[in-house]
Amino acid sequence: MIRLEHVNKYYKTDEESLHVLNEINLHIKKGEFVAIMGPSGSGKSTLINLIGFIDRKFEGAYLFEGESLVESNDAKLSAIRNRSVGFVFQNFSLIANNTVYENVELPLLYNGYSFSQTKERVSTVLAKVGLADKAEKHPKQLSGGQQQRVAIARALVNEPKFIIADEPTGALDTVTSVEIMELFQELNQQEGVTIILVTHNPEMIDYCSRLIEIRDGTVIQDKELVK
Repeated sequence: MIRLEHVNKYYKTDEESLHVLNEINLHIKKGEFVAIMGPSGSGKSTLINLIGFIDRKFEGAYLFEGESLVESNDAKLSAIRNRSVGFVFQNFSLIANNTVYENVELPLLYNGYSFSQTKERVSTVLAKVGLADKAEKHPKQLSGGQQQRVAIARALVNEPKFIIADEPTGALDTVTSVEIMELFQELNQQEGVTIILVTHNPEMIDYCSRLIEIRDGTVIQDKELVK
């Protein structure tokens, strides 16, 4: 589904050119649960911005479902991103004044659905993440784990091709982190959701089927994880 070939990324300043991604070659297949792991400054955030169609200024090739995206303009990439990627962030990124239902509904409205078309899909994904009874609550009325479940529901509602989860348990306690990772694992194994997990926490790797380790902008390890 995702293929990067000889990808290099530079950040240029007046003083110097920083080589932040160095000859990245990798592919991610539909249905995988991939961990991208590395310390701060390793290049993993730059890599997922590229994979998630946020950053298109790089050298090399990016093929998504066999189509090269190198020449795509911002409008095309934005359209692909809206229909193909779900994002889950460490800080949940929910809208405080919106209800749980409204937070999850928002991506559908961005994609042109009318209010009358959204109810069934929003209700379905809220049930999937165990929040069917929280639709009318506001984020501040929920625990951190419940807020992250709302964020996961929001990421799922457009039925994306893949989900990027960027340090999704970074703001959660240990018990809640396990619950969230088990939810991701369930979505991957039972529903075939493709997940790219970004983490610096080795305990999260146990839930994944593959580990890509990046350091100083270079992939230093790419291996299947034996279960």
